[in-house]
Amino acid sequence: MPWQRNAKIAFIGSHSVRKSNAVHAFASTVGRAGRSVEVGREVVRFNPLGLNEGATPEAQLWVLLAQVQQELELAPRAEVLVTDRSVVDNFAYFLRVTDGADPFAVEPLIRHWAQTYDLSIRLLPDVELLADGVRSTNDAFRDEIEAILDRILPEYLAPERLLEVPASAVTADFDWWAIAERLAAVVGEPLVEGQLQVPVG
Repeated sequence: MPWQRNAKIAFIGSHSVRKSNAVHAFASTVGRAGRSVEVGREVVRFNPLGLNEGATPEAQLWVLLAQVQQELELAPRAEVLVTDRSVVDNFAYFLRVTDGADPFAVEPLIRHWAQTYDLSIRLLPDVELLADGVRSTNDAFRDEIEAILDRILPEYLAPERLLEVPASAVTADFDWWAIAERLAAVVGEPLVEGQLQVPVG
């Protein structure tokens, strides 16, 4: 039976922490369980206004709104939506550019939207930055984003809905099944047909 309530999980963090690898590995695990899945791509890569250290407040506003739009469009299409980033970690980049200010009054939207993620997986930066032709390879820049995340994540994400995984653990051997089971438990649905499930938290 299809899930009566769809789920949304976000893989978050700074850049070059293997989020995209984790997203696709997790989505594959959900698919193998027989559940329909959609994947949201990292929207900043399509930003026409600039990114990385040179991004403007307007560029980061575009990212935040594009993230919400993508999730609105994809969420109804599958039992599980897996996103490469969320509004919360994108908000960290916004706050860096604006020196902590909120010139477009987006904070209430971020606070509300953060509650729509059933589970967030923060990938911790214990791997070296690698050039991919898009994201910055500046260690100081990534450290700035991580410091902002350390500050804002406890404010926007409930601790029982946030897991931390070292980026170095994102390998072919990582047990994504355990996280898939946890996500299913959050929404009170069985991961596998016929499986009993008790909601958590």
